[in-house]
Amino acid sequence: MPDVLDTMAEEGGAAAPARRPIPGQQAAAILMLLFSEEQAAEILARLEPEEVRQLSEMMYTVADIGAEDINEVLDMFIDKARNRTMLGYKAEEQIEGMLKRALGDRRAETMLTKIAPKKAGGGLEALKWMDPVEIALLVEHEHPQIAAVVLSFLKPEIAANVLQLLPPEAQEDVVFRLATLGPVSPEAIETIEALLVNQAGAPRSGGGASSSGGTSDAAAIMNIINKRESQRIIKAVTKRDKDIARRIEDEMFVFADLIRLDAKDLGTLVRGLESKLLVPALKGAEDKLRDKMFGCMSSRAAQSIADEIADRGPMPMSEVLEAQRAVIQVAKRMADAGDIVIGGGGDEYV
Repeated sequence: MPDVLDTMAEEGGAAAPARRPIPGQQAAAILMLLFSEEQAAEILARLEPEEVRQLSEMMYTVADIGAEDINEVLDMFIDKARNRTMLGYKAEEQIEGMLKRALGDRRAETMLTKIAPKKAGGGLEALKWMDPVEIALLVEHEHPQIAAVVLSFLKPEIAANVLQLLPPEAQEDVVFRLATLGPVSPEAIETIEALLVNQAGAPRSGGGASSSGGTSDAAAIMNIINKRESQRIIKAVTKRDKDIARRIEDEMFVFADLIRLDAKDLGTLVRGLESKLLVPALKGAEDKLRDKMFGCMSSRAAQSIADEIADRGPMPMSEVLEAQRAVIQVAKRMADAGDIVIGGGGDEYV
């Protein structure tokens, strides 16, 4: 369950020795059932679609909870609340109210436009709740630039599904436009919101321009679709702009992504690397990735690398990044040779 839900009620608090603490997910669901429908609705409105789904499912499983468990959850909630501040709750509304009282509506709106944090348009929030098929139908007859902007507001998994529902020739154009997307104009936002109003009854935000997209967004999507399709799209992008295509490919697989390799492929990679490359590369690695790579070595080799990392002390970040890029180049060469499999999602068999 996402952190948003766990912060409502995490494991902890005093519990009788004979009782097992109630997990945070269940505690959050129990609390939701204790609220009135109106209060619970306000909370649900602040969550992401997947969080709403998970929390709703959990509420069904705890509907018959007993009084003892309810009291335990309330104690957990109170203990948690004591250690949290509510200063940020509805802060935006409070600040807006203060300024309007002090300056009047018109002057307050002018100031808020200058100082308030910029957000994606409220109307675009409706995209989160739409099925990929609905989104694809929404943009399939629109200009590819509009489709690229829409993809930039979606999570990579959803964006990849939408992209694959578009015609092949449109996919290539949309990915290129997504990769080169800069600040999104208010006019583009208004066009998308107008489509959403017609499709899903979403509210208009009247928001300004925002920055979105880029080669990292395009790479994230390419990593999810199947390898054959991603190669076809990258090849088409290369014909239009070799530099953009190269940047997408560079971001399609980075050092942190090595954790996605299975143990066999990661072991093959590790055995093909020299310690002079592994030491600086692992110096800047996340603990989970470092442990997984150590697990692919003999205990003696892992200890030797770990000792060398400790002995080297602080290293320049430039040296670490250079070593990590070199490791990725080795991984890509092995992948091209068929020795390991990296990147490219989807079911693909031969």
